[in-house]
Amino acid sequence: MAVTISILSMLTVLLFIGWKGMSHFWPQTVYEWKNDSEQPLIGQIYQTQQVPWSQLSITQRQAIPSTLRSELETQTLPELERLVIKVGNRDIYGGDFVSEFSHDWSQPVAEPDLLVVERRRGGQFFGRVVAFEDQGEKHPISSAKEIKELLALTQGERDKIESIVDAQVEPASDGLRRADQALRRLQADNSTDKQRISQLVSTKDQLNANRTQAELQIEEIRQQIEQRMLVVKDMNGDVHSISFSLILDAWYPNQMTLLDKVGHWFHQGALFLYDEPRESNSEGGVFPAIFGTILLVLLMSVAVMPLGVLAGLYLHEYAQNNWLTRLIRITVQNLAGVPSIVYGVFGLGFFVYTLGGSIDDLFYSDNLPAPTFGTPGLLWASLTLAMLTLPVVVVTIEDGLSRIPKSVRDGAFALGATKSETIFRVVLPMALPAVLTALILAVARAAGEVAPLMLVGVVKLAPNLPIDGQFPYIHLERKFMHLGFHIYDAGFQTTNLESAKSLVYATSMLLVTVIIGLNLIAIRIRNSLRNSYRNLGFDEHVL
Repeated sequence: MAVTISILSMLTVLLFIGWKGMSHFWPQTVYEWKNDSEQPLIGQIYQTQQVPWSQLSITQRQAIPSTLRSELETQTLPELERLVIKVGNRDIYGGDFVSEFSHDWSQPVAEPDLLVVERRRGGQFFGRVVAFEDQGEKHPISSAKEIKELLALTQGERDKIESIVDAQVEPASDGLRRADQALRRLQADNSTDKQRISQLVSTKDQLNANRTQAELQIEEIRQQIEQRMLVVKDMNGDVHSISFSLILDAWYPNQMTLLDKVGHWFHQGALFLYDEPRESNSEGGVFPAIFGTILLVLLMSVAVMPLGVLAGLYLHEYAQNNWLTRLIRITVQNLAGVPSIVYGVFGLGFFVYTLGGSIDDLFYSDNLPAPTFGTPGLLWASLTLAMLTLPVVVVTIEDGLSRIPKSVRDGAFALGATKSETIFRVVLPMALPAVLTALILAVARAAGEVAPLMLVGVVKLAPNLPIDGQFPYIHLERKFMHLGFHIYDAGFQTTNLESAKSLVYATSMLLVTVIIGLNLIAIRIRNSLRNSYRNLGFDEHVL
């Protein structure tokens, strides 16, 4: 019964997170209300609250119409309905949400011409389209199709800018950095090789010219995008011009059919997966965090599994059962219960400052005092998590080795195999299911850790991914983003907490999905290995 209750509770939590997370991408209906003075209010219903009469202040009670107030005072109507409405337009109104009593406004109407504009800054804009402006000339625009075509044109220009940056700007900047380092080395050595120095100076001049030309080309395209405007009107009737350089998407939610909403839901979900965060991680996507999490787990697995397997083999197959071995086992088991933040402090002191500082002194002295490896980064975060999960791996592998019958080893010895041949060709292959079980436990713990990563490499926003097209392609010294830290930051550190709440659910759902996906892959491999050894006559519970 206890196991059943635990499983049902876990499934309930996962379903709740999944429902809240998936609803983040669904296009909500935009309504329009009007009060007694015909002042409009445009927004989406975010939450409906029932407020008891006893909780109203004197000012709020006096503002209620007399007929309604008498019903409340006589408890005929004990509660008032209050609407939390998302009005968007944060740059205009100063906030995304307003709270209004429903009796102060008319019934909501879903007007078909109400538009939602997704922007890079300022959150969503709710209003109506007035015109499209290009090079100072205004043109009429009335359909979602026309807006989509303009967005596609703008996206093509953005892609062109990215291709110029990747093909010209970044190679030129990298070449300039290497040329500067070579010149500094020649100056430090008091070199008299004037031909080499002249060649490096000429190379720098050419690279600077190439980069300047590419930047001018990029600036020209950016100006074309910025001069393309969408003229809109807010609920107060004020007209605003939004540059297409800030617009990510636009849609008419009240004109959408169910099929259109499903397509929009998939589109927004895809953007969430491969887009970058915006607005202090309260909007946008999580691709850098997904990439950083998966790469961190892979590097951690590569670091911890060989060491854990060798330690488990030594303790079970080679070490004698004496006080030292027992002390090692007790120590390993106790390390599994050490708080993770302690590992973070150890990683910061040993890996970052000691090992990283030594690497900088030996190989990157030209960059000092700016550290290269002597600062938190992906490599040190992976090694810290490897140390954190090592006790779990060692205990699991040693337990798996103990389940392999002694007769298997005796049979190998009887056929003339040495001890090392028996272990590495017979025992260890049969223990692969236990090895994968250890990997599953390590991945499940490492993927959800946040506290130690805050000390050894994870950041709120990483400008560059750890992998790119520049040599050496994998940059282990770079800082990175992590889904767990992204959830913490969006849920507790952002200034726009209410707006980021649905994003927190979506990111939590994604983190759980990533962990479950990695575990399912390992479980699948483990089960196939178990099936391959069933023909040897051992039961599944033995392996």
